[in-house]
Amino acid sequence: MDNLQILLDYPIFSAQLVIDGILIGAVFALAAYGMALVWGVMNIINVTQGEYVMLGGFVAVMLGEAGVHPLFGVPAAAAVLYVLGWLLYRSVIFRIVDRDLFISLLATFGISIVLQQLMNTAFGGDVRIADSGLGTWFWFDNQVTVSQIKVVAFLLVLVLGTCLVVFLKTSRLGQAIRATAQNARAARVLGIDTDKVYATTFALNAAICGATGALVAMAYTIHPYIGLPYTVRSFMIVIIAGLGNLPGVLAAGLGLGTAENFAGFLLGAEYQIAFVFGLLVVVLLVRSKWLDRKRQYLK
Repeated sequence: MDNLQILLDYPIFSAQLVIDGILIGAVFALAAYGMALVWGVMNIINVTQGEYVMLGGFVAVMLGEAGVHPLFGVPAAAAVLYVLGWLLYRSVIFRIVDRDLFISLLATFGISIVLQQLMNTAFGGDVRIADSGLGTWFWFDNQVTVSQIKVVAFLLVLVLGTCLVVFLKTSRLGQAIRATAQNARAARVLGIDTDKVYATTFALNAAICGATGALVAMAYTIHPYIGLPYTVRSFMIVIIAGLGNLPGVLAAGLGLGTAENFAGFLLGAEYQIAFVFGLLVVVLLVRSKWLDRKRQYLK
């Protein structure tokens, strides 16, 4: 209650929380769009989203430690994770396409555990960050601080999101992905290699998460075992926004980032992740009731 009183007495703190929430929410939205892509095209809920994000972050960290500016880690992480996603599809994921959704959950959950352990072995269990070398802006008589790298990350998210939309709408492969998402059987009849589409979609999702992770490593922190909250956030955003709805994904991501920031301030940082998981339960319950009402209406 004391923190709530602070927000009421000093509204400028609310502005700080909203700004930080919007900046981090855009990053959540980018990872969520990758999940929506795989879910919509392949009908697979990819539980490894968060681990892909962390792997992308470690690519940026390693480049930074090698003397390369971490911003170059964004395309580098995307390329490395694209290859990893393609290899995982060819070795594991192709076996569970068109299978029960629960099987995809088990398979990708197993992959996430393996990736966590490999990251812990390769990079250690310490919290890491990639130093971008950028400073901080101070607004409203130094009462509001805005990290420059967070603004850069926000702008890059918008650019990457726009590029994805253009790719899916204008390129031949993007059109094949959209056709497969609408009706895979009809796409095969029309001569589309759906196996190639699935492999590209899964690899593209990994690349999106890799780029997201590089931004997270510069603007926030990474750790081998904190990928799960990013997976949960992505899942929740997709549930709220729906599949194939990029504006909805962005809006849901910004809303989640803002709500999470306020929850962390009011309840304490130690309860911030608990708030995310609790909010997921609420969203699932509300969504379930809405779907039940929709089914009753159709009957």
